[in-house]
Amino acid sequence: MSVQERKQRERAERERLIVATARELAEQQGWDAVTTRRLAERIEYSQPVLYSHFRGKREIIGAVALEGAAEMAVAVRAATSAANGPRERVAALARAYLDFAARNPAVYDALFQLDGGLAYAQEDTPEPLKDAFAALMETLGEVTGGSVDPGLFTEVFWAALHGLATLTRAGRLLPEDAEQRVDLLVDRLAMV
Repeated sequence: MSVQERKQRERAERERLIVATARELAEQQGWDAVTTRRLAERIEYSQPVLYSHFRGKREIIGAVALEGAAEMAVAVRAATSAANGPRERVAALARAYLDFAARNPAVYDALFQLDGGLAYAQEDTPEPLKDAFAALMETLGEVTGGSVDPGLFTEVFWAALHGLATLTRAGRLLPEDAEQRVDLLVDRLAMV
């Protein structure tokens, strides 16, 4: 291995450590607790080393969001591939999405609530974000009925899921009705 390859590998490892530490700190204490000073202390590197990887917290949030988008796509695809029939796949997608949001609140915030400097629904949208949307559309495209654009339908269904995830987390919805909400969403919006 050349010196340059080793340096690139070490740089990538430091970057993964920064992102993992930021994510861990955010999940434990919230995003307000994530500062470059605290990250530098936790990973035992100087702040200038952090700034050589990320220009600031915004870029770190963006990196966590991209990692989370990839994980969410995997979770949705795994759930839908294990289901039989369109209704079961849509319901599995909804449950996987809501479960991901509940299990990873800081990552979910990085994806959909905080400014990570990422472009959404644009030409320059990063691949992990496009792939997460594609993971939703793969299943939802099956149930559009041909009269509705699959992308538009996916946006509306996703917005409904996001609303459920956000309102549930804020304690605005009764947790015991979660399954009924999924059934209602699938039966009425997806009409399967």
